[in-house]
Amino acid sequence: MDIETFDAIIVGAGQAGPAIAARCSREGLKTAVIERHHFGGTCVNVGCVPTKTLVASARAVRMAQRGGEFGFDVSDLRVDMARVMARKNAIVAKSREGVESWMRGLKHTEVIVGHARFAEPAVLEVAGRRLTAPRIFLNVGGRATRPALPGIDTVPTLDSTSVMELQAVPEHLVIVGGSYIGLEFAQMMRRFGARVTVVERSARLLPREDEDVSDGIRAILEAEGVRFELGADCLSLARSGDRIVVGAACGGAGDGITGSHVLLAVGRQPNTEDLGLDRAGISMDARGFIVVDEQCRTSVEGVWAVGDCNGRGAFTHTSWNDHEIVVANLFDNDPRRVGDRIPCYALFIDPALGRVGLSEADAVASGKRLLRAKMPMQRVGRAREAGESQGFMKVLVDADSQQILGAAILGLNGDEVVHSLLDVMAARQPYTVIARTVHIHPTVTELVPTLLQQLKPL
Repeated sequence: MDIETFDAIIVGAGQAGPAIAARCSREGLKTAVIERHHFGGTCVNVGCVPTKTLVASARAVRMAQRGGEFGFDVSDLRVDMARVMARKNAIVAKSREGVESWMRGLKHTEVIVGHARFAEPAVLEVAGRRLTAPRIFLNVGGRATRPALPGIDTVPTLDSTSVMELQAVPEHLVIVGGSYIGLEFAQMMRRFGARVTVVERSARLLPREDEDVSDGIRAILEAEGVRFELGADCLSLARSGDRIVVGAACGGAGDGITGSHVLLAVGRQPNTEDLGLDRAGISMDARGFIVVDEQCRTSVEGVWAVGDCNGRGAFTHTSWNDHEIVVANLFDNDPRRVGDRIPCYALFIDPALGRVGLSEADAVASGKRLLRAKMPMQRVGRAREAGESQGFMKVLVDADSQQILGAAILGLNGDEVVHSLLDVMAARQPYTVIARTVHIHPTVTELVPTLLQQLKPL
C-alpha cells in the first residue's frame, strides 16, 4: 500500500485538534484531519455542551418550584424528560455540525472519517489508507472509566454519556462517585424529580478541595434533597428483582442502597489503548496517558499530544490552551509552556464553585507567609436579591509579594466572578490592584475588593 504524504495530520476533532488544523491551513500546510465518530470531541458531544444545557433546564425547573419565594405560583409542574433531551440534542447537533463544517471548509485540508492507528513510526493507517507527515497531532480525548467493582457485569449501569439519553426521570438514581461529574448530575436529576443518593469512598466530597468548600457544596445539595453515603469503603453492585443494590460497606454490612438506576461517575481515562502507540515508539504512563513535555511534545520527534489524552489537564479550556502552546512554539517563535498556566476550573452545580490557583491546604504546605479573607455570600446584596445567598468567597495572598495565590468562590456566578482574581494573578500584580478598583453596583464581583480589604494573617 502506497504511503500518502501530508504536511500535518491531526487525529481527533475535539477542542484542540480543529484549532491546530485551522492554523496549519492558514500556514498553507497540506493537512489531514481524521475523526472516527462525532466532530467536536467530548465537550461538544458528551461533556460541556450537553451537560450545561441540561443544567439550564434543571435550573428552570428549580426556579419554577421556588415560585412562591418570588411572588408567583406554578401549578401542575411536570418534567417531560424526552423534551428536555430533545432540546439538548438539538443544541449538541448544531455545535457538532458547526465544527465539522469548519473543518471541511478549510483550505489545504482533507477530512477523513475513520479510526487511525500507527502502523509504524510516523505512519498512520485509516480507512484503508496509509498516511505520513512530519507533524502529527494526537487529540484523541477520553471516556468514562468503568471501575472493576464486584457485580458490575450483572447489572445495567449508566455512565456520564448514557445518562444523557434517558427518556424518563429515574425513580431513584444512585451515583457512584462524589466528584465533579457525579455532583453535577446529582443536582440536575434531583431537580428533574428523581430521588438521588451519592455514594463516595472518601470521607468527604471532593477531597482535593478544602474542607470548607466540600462542606459548603454538600450543604447546597442536601438542602435540595440529595442524600450522601460517604466513607463507602467496599463498593459492590447486585440485582434485587428489577432494582439495583449498591453495597457501600465491607463484609456485606448493612443493607446497601437500592435504586432504579446506577450512574458510575468515578473518573475518566484516555482513548489511547487502540492507537498503536507502541509501534510508533510513543511513551505512555501507567494510566495510559501519553507522556508529553511542557510544549506538548511526545517522546517521538514530530508527534504532539494535546487535550485529555496527555494527562496535563482534563478540561476544555486546558485543551484549548494546549493548542495555543503548540502553535505558538511551531509558528510564532513564542516559547509558551504548560507550566505557565494557572490552575482554574469550576464545578457547575447551582450556585457554582469557581476555583483558581492553590487551595488553602496547598498554600499552607508551600511554607509561604499567608493572608486570608473569607466572606459569606449572605453579605452580597445581589445574591440576597436573587435568593441565592448560599456559599462563600475565600482568597489567599502571599504576605510578602502581595500576589494572590488562590481563591474559591462558591456562590452566585462564582464561575464567572473568579476570573477577576485570575486575571490579576496572570498579570502578576499585587492584590491591591483589584482591592482599590471601583466595581459596578449591584453585582457579585463588587464584593471582591471588600473581600480583599479584609485580609488577615493565616
